Amino acid sequence: MRLDHRALADVAALLREAARAEILPRFRRLAQGEVRTKTGPLDLVTDADEAAERVIEAGLAARFPGCLVVGEEGTAADPALLGRLAGAELAFVVDPVDGTANFAAGLPLFGTMAAAIVRGEIVAAWIHDPLGDDTAVALRGEGAWIEAPDGHRHDLRVAAPVPVEQMVGSISWSYLAEPLRSQVTTRLSRLRAVVGFRCAAHEYRLVAGGHAHALLYNRLMPWDHAPGWLLHREAGGYAARFDGSAYGPLVTGGGMIVAPDRTSWEALRAALLAE
Repeated sequence: MRLDHRALADVAALLREAARAEILPRFRRLAQGEVRTKTGPLDLVTDADEAAERVIEAGLAARFPGCLVVGEEGTAADPALLGRLAGAELAFVVDPVDGTANFAAGLPLFGTMAAAIVRGEIVAAWIHDPLGDDTAVALRGEGAWIEAPDGHRHDLRVAAPVPVEQMVGSISWSYLAEPLRSQVTTRLSRLRAVVGFRCAAHEYRLVAGGHAHALLYNRLMPWDHAPGWLLHREAGGYAARFDGSAYGPLVTGGGMIVAPDRTSWEALRAALLAE
């Protein structure tokens, strides 16, 4: 199955609809009890996450009958849902509010993400910015771009390669296990600058647009990384897991480094991970 540009537009419109109806009205207006913890104090869920995911799931089911929808909040309620991804003819992974901790704190760095997966292959991706009201879109083999509601769009392209000491990166070290965690954090000064948005949606948009060079993540839940991985790849970038193997939406561990090209990836891995 192949998604066409009409399908891309339909899903982008659905994410925008969910953001306008369920996310933005709750931004900086969450009442007591509308924010809850899941696995820890920085792993939050709000009424906006759950309501937006319901809207997106219903819209995808209507537009693509028989598809599997694997949402972050649905999987939290039913962990077995993630295991169905491998056998699905067409599946969508959905993160209704990526950057929930920012959203709950009233910080304007959060996004709504989705990716289409056909028989285990990521074929399309969407990262919607509810506040900017535009969507970063990628179609496998056809590039990546940012599109506004009026149809205006501009193509995305990763930054030109530079040496590690000139790289700007977002290095997510909180899920790294020791001793790697301490090793990576003590080497961050090898980069020109390190930023942290607490939001993969905006971090992937940043590097796909050429405004930073590198990302590093350890925990690879598909709703967090399948959309951004394809966006970055279609913008000309290179990514691989820590051991050099290819990233795929069916793996949730092994870490990943995202860089402008393979040479940059190898240099960054050596700088941060080599013993």
